[in-house]
Amino acid sequence: MLKPHEDAYGQMICDYFHGKHPVEICERDDGLIQTSGGAPNYFAEFKDWPAHQRRAMQFVRGRVLDVGCGAGRCCLYLQARGHQVTGIDVSPLAIETCRVRGVKDARVLPFTRVSRRLGMLDTILMMGNNFGLLGGRQRGRWLLRRLRALTSPEARIIAETRDVHQTDDPDHLSYMRWNRRRGRMPGQIRLRVRYGRRRTPWFDYLMVAKPELESLLKNTGWQVEHYIDSNGPMYVAVIRKSGTR
Repeated sequence: MLKPHEDAYGQMICDYFHGKHPVEICERDDGLIQTSGGAPNYFAEFKDWPAHQRRAMQFVRGRVLDVGCGAGRCCLYLQARGHQVTGIDVSPLAIETCRVRGVKDARVLPFTRVSRRLGMLDTILMMGNNFGLLGGRQRGRWLLRRLRALTSPEARIIAETRDVHQTDDPDHLSYMRWNRRRGRMPGQIRLRVRYGRRRTPWFDYLMVAKPELESLLKNTGWQVEHYIDSNGPMYVAVIRKSGTR
């Protein structure tokens, strides 16, 4: 759980909800600083979502865990369609905003602490690039095996990520080379979010091309069912349980 001085992400969400126009700053561990699309994306109505995200909702089944639920856009959409949805996030202010907006079950809970206490799950939703919360190869494979044990036999993971190799930006290309020299996955980004005087702790956020995703899934009990592509590097993987682990 983020402490108040660390909850840059949640404060940004809260401020946007109350009519301000915040800017989210992402700082990478090589010194690169960029702004993101930020708060408007976290509050977008379904009709305004990118087409690949809208198509992904067709594959949601049963009881849903929304990992990194942010301001609750996916939770609210799925609730309205009769799904039982639990949204989790490490940001107390994001979860507070979710509850005020009408999310029925929103909890401050790190992804690594998801357990059987949540009950049996049918869909693990990781939208908005939140496949990145797997962090890296070792932690990611551990989390995938953990999710297998917490989900129903026909469960799916619906995960959005980015093919980081679809770039000609020299800053990104040099960062991927640096990652390889450090024994990290090319798209394993170490970053923190800054807003005003608040800043999150440093954390790893993983982005993968399709072959890297499939390699990560091997021997975890999951396999790709199919992909939903966008018109750019973003895509959604619909992942189902496999017969072996």
